[in-house]
Amino acid sequence: MNRIIAALLLCVVFCGAAPAQKDSSKNHTVCLSANEYRLFELITQYRKELGLPFIPLSASLCYVAQMHTKDLFVYRPDRNGCNMHSWSRNGKWSACCYTPDHKQATCMWNKPRELTNYTDDGYEIAFSSVHSDDANYEPTAAEALDGWKHSPGHNEVITNKGIWKTSTWKAIGIGIYKGYAVIWFGTATDVAGVPAKCN
Repeated sequence: MNRIIAALLLCVVFCGAAPAQKDSSKNHTVCLSANEYRLFELITQYRKELGLPFIPLSASLCYVAQMHTKDLFVYRPDRNGCNMHSWSRNGKWSACCYTPDHKQATCMWNKPRELTNYTDDGYEIAFSSVHSDDANYEPTAAEALDGWKHSPGHNEVITNKGIWKTSTWKAIGIGIYKGYAVIWFGTATDVAGVPAKCN
């Protein structure tokens, strides 16, 4: 755990050392489905009940979240010892097998910078229903949040406890696709603004 915290601190120091250039190819139009927006509302309500501050939606982090849920469902990089923070080789990102020892943590942290103009690290929590092989099944917002609430490590990220106690979330991204739901958190404000609701 100490190595993870040290790695987090090192990345905060070095990853943010030089301002990133804006890349027009990383500008994306994003919208949230009704289910994704409901998850945002439930997270907001849950944090409010705990006296925690509001986290603004981030177009950039929503884009990362939506790309990841689709990658998880279509290419299933979360198999053969890799967990749901893994990414396949089938996209404009660096692939990785995220293992329980967190040796590939930077693969997660870097995804917002790889895919968008968001300049800070991203931190993800992920949920998969037991029905994830059913192409017609999508977890509800309430089901995903309930799963995270009952997982101490994931709940700590949402509620800023444990190693996340000193983190101030200034951006949140939501993605739900088929059997997967993910939330991304960031400590920098997203200059790309807020995503729209899908029609």
